[in-house]
Amino acid sequence: MSSVPPYDPRAVEAKWQARWAGDHTNEPDLDRPRRPFYNLMMFPYPSAEGLHVGNMFAFTGADIYGRFKRLQGYDVFEPIGFDAFGIHSENYALQVGTNPARLIPKNIETFRRQLRRFGGMFDWRHELSTTDPRYYKWTQWIFLQLFKAGLAFRKKAAVNWCPKDMSVVANEQVINGYCERHPDTKVEQRFLEQWFFAITKYAARLLDNLDRVDWSESTRTLQRNWIGRSEGAELVFTTAGGANIAVFTTRPDTVFGATYLVLAPEHPLVDQLTAQEQRSAVNAYRREVQAKDIVSRKVGDKAKTGVFLGSYARNPATEEAIPIWVADYVLMEYGTGAIMAVPAHDRRDFEFATQFKLPIREVVHTGEPLPSVAEAGVLVHSGEFDGLSCPEAQRRIVGWLQAKGLGTPQVQYRLHDWCISRQRYWGPPIPIIHCDRCGPVGVPEEDLPVELPFIEDFRPDASGVSPLARHKEWYFVKCPQCGAQGRRETDVSDTFLDSAWYFLRYPSTEFDDRPWDPARTTTWLPVSTYIGGNEHAVLHLLYSRFVTMALEELGHLHFEEPFPKLRAHGLIIKDGAKMSKSRGNVVIPDAYIQKWGADTFRMYLMFLGPFQEGGDFRDEGITGIRRFLEKVWTLAHEAATPAPDAGPGLPEAVQRKLHQTIRKVTADTESLDYNTAIAAMMEYVNLVREQGGGSRDGVEPLLVMLAPYAPHVAEELWSALEHDRSVFQASWPSYDAGLAAAGDVEIVVQVNGKVRGRLTVSRGASEAEVVELALRDESVRKFVDGKPVRKTIYVQDRLLNFVV
Repeated sequence: MSSVPPYDPRAVEAKWQARWAGDHTNEPDLDRPRRPFYNLMMFPYPSAEGLHVGNMFAFTGADIYGRFKRLQGYDVFEPIGFDAFGIHSENYALQVGTNPARLIPKNIETFRRQLRRFGGMFDWRHELSTTDPRYYKWTQWIFLQLFKAGLAFRKKAAVNWCPKDMSVVANEQVINGYCERHPDTKVEQRFLEQWFFAITKYAARLLDNLDRVDWSESTRTLQRNWIGRSEGAELVFTTAGGANIAVFTTRPDTVFGATYLVLAPEHPLVDQLTAQEQRSAVNAYRREVQAKDIVSRKVGDKAKTGVFLGSYARNPATEEAIPIWVADYVLMEYGTGAIMAVPAHDRRDFEFATQFKLPIREVVHTGEPLPSVAEAGVLVHSGEFDGLSCPEAQRRIVGWLQAKGLGTPQVQYRLHDWCISRQRYWGPPIPIIHCDRCGPVGVPEEDLPVELPFIEDFRPDASGVSPLARHKEWYFVKCPQCGAQGRRETDVSDTFLDSAWYFLRYPSTEFDDRPWDPARTTTWLPVSTYIGGNEHAVLHLLYSRFVTMALEELGHLHFEEPFPKLRAHGLIIKDGAKMSKSRGNVVIPDAYIQKWGADTFRMYLMFLGPFQEGGDFRDEGITGIRRFLEKVWTLAHEAATPAPDAGPGLPEAVQRKLHQTIRKVTADTESLDYNTAIAAMMEYVNLVREQGGGSRDGVEPLLVMLAPYAPHVAEELWSALEHDRSVFQASWPSYDAGLAAAGDVEIVVQVNGKVRGRLTVSRGASEAEVVELALRDESVRKFVDGKPVRKTIYVQDRLLNFVV
């Protein structure tokens, strides 16, 4: 037996990365695939710092799954690109005094180098950047399709304004009244003309379709809550002057307890309904509210403020005249911008009524102190409806008011239309020309893209107008309809629009005359599996779903759900905290890959904890992975030159363990339980070394299973075993169910002594492994979820009992 050469990861990885590029190994035939599989990962924002370990964790997990599917016989398309427009890039460029158009290509080059170095199975032919005019030409085209269909419109709206960014910020970016990006900067409210997409028209479909996508329940719940379906009624309160005030309520059963109305300060009826003697106080209050951001107004954990308008409306149920107030806790963007206040059964209304000494009338008796918000009571002080349960009263009261023309059943959604306007420089210009005669006119498609001009003075100002407006040679242009002098739209579009369709472009990047090729799109889309972070569970996913739905409805696509299967990865933390520059705990992977090699680092990241939960990054764990790969290296080289006295076949224990390992690694890789798949391979290698079963029959299946996790070393060792073709042209090993089951035992799982489930595990499985499997079992989990586990009792190979 010849001596085993040393394992030099740097040389091995450089060799195989060059071989893959030269042989076009990762470039499937997009026009004639046998079994197409589109493996998508969320494309990164190219920051100046480069990829951090959290990015690498996400990409490695997604890459393992793509390589696994390839070994199962699929033609896997795994593209990569860069989400490079947006305020983060622009702010950094302002900070360092460089135009983002110069900065971003350098950042992308750094990312590209890092992504190649870690061994991703990327098809680099189809790399894209959202800042490329060849890409954002079609972002602008999508805007025009929605504009022509009436789904893109302009209106004046209240927005959050960050004085430091000098731009609009989304509600999600306001934290306790301050800008998320600038914790020392208080956000203001402004009224600006903004472009919106009519996503609310699709609210019901966006919600209903969640029942038929293969997503984790936590992600679906986040989207359901964001869309926020409410069943209730729209009730009409009339005024002596003939104005009708519509309110939406989910509790029409409490209308007899409505003792005052509240309008949002922005409500269009405020001026009409304000009595002359109150006008000065009302106007001063509205000016005061305008200085507040929208999010702070919603939080409502402060003393209530408001002003009486000096006028009254008639309660449609009691026919009493009740006072009309204006208050900042009611927002125009929610419901109708007016509420009926029922202080006995709503906490905010109760606080307001208490502060301003307004009547509080109990109309639902629950036996609880006021305010009582439960719906488990019966009606009182509600005329003919006294004694009814809340659900029955809701139905009967709405019908009664509907007969009088003062109420209609209604479904409402929390979701609001998507504001896509940004008053900044670094983004795709919105393709609209404003004409005094024709109004807003879409740029003709043949004139796309409207290129973002290179300008040195791109710093925003406090005017609320984009820096682009300062450049007259770009700003003034003829109207495409009448030929008169027009003005370009100076807002750029939200970066969420760039990322709402990138997956459609990937297979068709070489085509400049179409956004996506119909034949390729039919072949490859919708996406087979999408893997990404839960931080994008709401906005990115929701906007992508909306854009796809709208394009399908307009006849441009053959499907309405872009991501039928979605998996969210967990978060990597360090020193017990989320990685961030401010904490100084961000880990850049380059030094680790340089020292240990990409394969070791990939496997180390996957071994930190369950992929869908994440783990805590600690340096000391990486040496164990390196030792494991060195053991595999030795076994494979020994198998390549077996000893003369080596017998045929595998020892019985190794044979059985091999089939158990194949079963385990197959199931765990499919379910993204990469840490336990790695543990199973480690157990197998240790047994092979003990039993002396390091022959080709025992090593080759191991190398194929290892290949998705450590692709470079698997290729090198496959080649050492005299295979001419890539290990990724091999087939995933199959297992004999009888052999795989040999040595299995059934574990009874109890919760507080009662049998709640049964598990089949390998004999000798550790307590930690059995506990993890038990807590994944739905029949067990429902009895444990939300309750602290005080104790676990494990009887080896027989029983597990949770005491909760």
